[in-house]
Amino acid sequence: MLIWKSLENKIIEAGGFVNAHAHFDRAHTLTPEDMEKVVYNELEEKWRLVDKLKRETTIAGYQDNIIKALDGQKRYGSTACLSFIDIDPVCGDRAILATSYAKQYALQHGIELKIACQTLKGLMFPACRHMIEAQLDMGTIDIIGSLPGADKGRKEEHLDIVFELAKRHNKRVHAHVDQLNTAAEKETELLARKTMEHGWESRVTAVHSISLASHPKFYRKEVYKMAQDAGLSFISCPTAWIDHRRTEELTPNHNAITPVDELLENNLVVAIGSDNINDIYKPYSTGDMMIELRFLMEALHIYNQDVLVKIATENGRKVLESP
Repeated sequence: MLIWKSLENKIIEAGGFVNAHAHFDRAHTLTPEDMEKVVYNELEEKWRLVDKLKRETTIAGYQDNIIKALDGQKRYGSTACLSFIDIDPVCGDRAILATSYAKQYALQHGIELKIACQTLKGLMFPACRHMIEAQLDMGTIDIIGSLPGADKGRKEEHLDIVFELAKRHNKRVHAHVDQLNTAAEKETELLARKTMEHGWESRVTAVHSISLASHPKFYRKEVYKMAQDAGLSFISCPTAWIDHRRTEELTPNHNAITPVDELLENNLVVAIGSDNINDIYKPYSTGDMMIELRFLMEALHIYNQDVLVKIATENGRKVLESP
């Protein structure tokens, strides 16, 4: 108990938790019907299954979701958060419009809230791209979010568009990569290469990078070197991926979690996030950042309190900084 209290006190002294990756617009939307079947679907199926919720949710409904999530973050000691927010033809601009009031609410409760655009429908369709461009022009987006996997077969084109937008609007990029825990994925490498190709070094963060741990050590070392050259930072959301289903694929023994221990050994910046909260992706997640930190430390044997505090606080602020 004393060692936990010591860690908690150090996090408070360092300014409180930074939840560097979340999806507050979908928080607390789980229904009893979802629990019967929907929660068991694969990730990419869930990307489509959230459409019904997105079509039916009003601006007021989105505000309610985000505020409930913020109340939880306040309770769990977070003082800064980043939430991806859906912007696409299914939900329209209702979710992003809800963030204006939510940001004010957050500030009143001692939380700095930043917003990233979620590209769940990809960027290949002009309608999706134009909606995000319009919000960038209006200044509602703090960080450009990316999901290359949404444009399967065209991931490079997706990232080219993301970086062109980032350069035009001088924004940091946060990209979901390597989420499926398989050696077939090499999205972290792709992100590092594209970062250097577009000259956007030290302004890009890889979110998740689970599949890195599935690769042989020589390949991981190559990616870490590329990440150093690109100034890539990382966000791990430990409980979001600890539930990855077993497969018969042969890979190095590893936990279904970002290989944070190796990232730290290579002097790469790592922050922490909650990802989804009480929705079809993570039905029992509460957004408690101490639980996230505990999963991280236990999965990867990271017990140094100074290192843990840095991940939970200082590094989170770094990956949310403006370029």
